[in-house]
Amino acid sequence: MSTFYTALSMLLVFVYWLLIALVTLRIVMKPRAVSSSMAWLFIIYIIPLLGVIAYALLGELHLGKKRAEHAKKRWPLALAWLSELKKTKDIFCTSTTQLSAPLFQLCEHRQGVPATRDNQLKVITSADKTLKSLIHDINEAKISIDIVFYIWNRGGLADEVAEAVMAAAQRGVRCRVMLDSAGSFRFFYSPFAKRMRDAGVELIEVLKVNIFRMFLRRMDLRQHRKMVIIDTHIAYLGSMNLVDPRYFKQDSGVGQWIDLMIRITGPVSLMMKVIYASDWEAETGQNTTPPIPDSLPTYPTEETGHAVHIIPSGPGYPEDMILQVLLTAVYSARKKLVLVTPYFVPSDDLLHAICTAAMRGIDVSLIVPAKSDSIMVGWASRAFYAELLLAGVKIYKFKDGLLHTKCITVDDQLNLIGSVNLDNRSLWLNFEITAVIDDAELGQQMAAIQREYIAGSEMLTIDDWQKRSLLHRIIERLFYFFSPLL
Repeated sequence: MSTFYTALSMLLVFVYWLLIALVTLRIVMKPRAVSSSMAWLFIIYIIPLLGVIAYALLGELHLGKKRAEHAKKRWPLALAWLSELKKTKDIFCTSTTQLSAPLFQLCEHRQGVPATRDNQLKVITSADKTLKSLIHDINEAKISIDIVFYIWNRGGLADEVAEAVMAAAQRGVRCRVMLDSAGSFRFFYSPFAKRMRDAGVELIEVLKVNIFRMFLRRMDLRQHRKMVIIDTHIAYLGSMNLVDPRYFKQDSGVGQWIDLMIRITGPVSLMMKVIYASDWEAETGQNTTPPIPDSLPTYPTEETGHAVHIIPSGPGYPEDMILQVLLTAVYSARKKLVLVTPYFVPSDDLLHAICTAAMRGIDVSLIVPAKSDSIMVGWASRAFYAELLLAGVKIYKFKDGLLHTKCITVDDQLNLIGSVNLDNRSLWLNFEITAVIDDAELGQQMAAIQREYIAGSEMLTIDDWQKRSLLHRIIERLFYFFSPLL
């Protein structure tokens, strides 16, 4: 009997190390950043069994068979649609500024269309104003309302938005709502979900969290866009979830959430409609790409309004594009670069680009919240501060709440606004949306908003940072190695 148990033990040890070896080989052979590969190797060898399980669940981008099939075909269809739209020349920019030219050239080459022109934008920094503006536009809707959010949290003005959507559906407006399963799980278990469906709203739960499918699809893949399109003419996007901050995470200890949204009217809403249709098809299998309009509003012969490009990112969309956009924007800076993000765990190349900008003499500022709602991300972010400070980057820690805005401004003219955080999850995994806007007037407006953020922040100096304890340095590096999971 003892011989049997000895043989069984040896077999289990052999199988165990064979599994470790196979996972190691998989990590080494799969194309990815060296730092990411090393981090995963660190995880599976420090916590072997849990590390292997973590890699099986989170190490690679598994979409699931049906979703992968939809992802494979939906972007080519979108490109074909955009190619047809190019025939409507009056809505596209024919020239760009020297600053934006490299970035817009990248977007046009990878997405098939140039930036749209004659878009009118309004920046909204108040949650109350955003929600009230949204309610007003929903009440005026005549044809369609398309909504996608990571989180819809009940309470306050968010409930009034729900009521407005239901009223629109009952008067004959087609209302579609996509909400992320993990981010909005409480909403799906609330009475509002049933009330919406009963009112005629097409409400779907995106990327359902299901423990029985955890090895068939990556479970932390999230729909992180924040986007509303009304009558294919009015659109909203930015960093804000559909929440009233007075009723959202009041017990988290980080203060009230601070966000920024933009309201857009103009032809760029057509492109956003196509992105929404692609996401809808991925979830339902229904192709609802809008037809090319027979006629569009007559636009002036001289370009007016804002030049805007919309960048969708995530599985099924142009690979690595959002990282390429960010790198191009950073390297385009000649005088000033401001980055605002709630979660800062950059890739090596993005970190290098930011530090290089500061070393070129660019005035580089990074604005992050002093307190994060994610302990792991908060500690991992700190691991990058020393390198940034030594390069000359100014780091501001916002103290008046959780700064959740995600924006980059280059030379007070080129602006990137949307849902993308400067972390691995946004760069490689989540479904995100970003507006690239070339406009000096908007750049000045964004610069004023960023100055307000800085006024509510504490500047971190290299001398103060070097005084932190050894324990803090160890914790930072430990969480840094878990950056592939963040």
